[in-house]
Amino acid sequence: MDTVDAEQVTMLREVLSATGWLERTGEFARALRTNARTPGGLLLVGTPAEDPWHLAAHLDDESRLGGLPGLSPTLVRWSPPEDAPAHLRVGLDRLEAARRGETLFVVAEDEAPVPLLERVDDARRTGAVVMALEGGDRELRGLAHEALTVPPDTGLVTFDGAQHLVSAAAGAEEDPPKGPRGLRRRLARLLEAVSGPTVD
Repeated sequence: MDTVDAEQVTMLREVLSATGWLERTGEFARALRTNARTPGGLLLVGTPAEDPWHLAAHLDDESRLGGLPGLSPTLVRWSPPEDAPAHLRVGLDRLEAARRGETLFVVAEDEAPVPLLERVDDARRTGAVVMALEGGDRELRGLAHEALTVPPDTGLVTFDGAQHLVSAAAGAEEDPPKGPRGLRRRLARLLEAVSGPTVD
């Protein structure tokens, strides 16, 4: 996105700053970046109904562009097909092998099923850091070391939008560029993450 409508940016900044979403997603993303330092050790898992494909792709991009190998996730799937490429056929048994130094990132817009909660609890007991992006699941939130809740009735940030905000913030530079170009780039990226690309 080369141009950003100034009124849209101003409105977005005002709305998000008033709700605290930038701060909450920023804190969660910093925790993710801090804990995800082992290449191959960020285990990303969703629910049986939905694999977090988009978040995996965005985190992989942020890892590559930011030179952060630990941020590239291992997508753990509930029912990976046997003929899928190696990186797409990682099953739930990978969670059973989670250990200290690894991070289990659970993405569950709906209530997490009991089998997932049990595996999360086991991974936590073996020393893995548990992070959760969830839609109001108190049990999952209780198992997580760090959690970001996206209530379904928030009206401002969708669950998908929150994933964009988290991945963008996780890959952001510790000291972002100063001046108009750096600010414009960050605002353009944020606006696209929350509201979708601008159509010329």
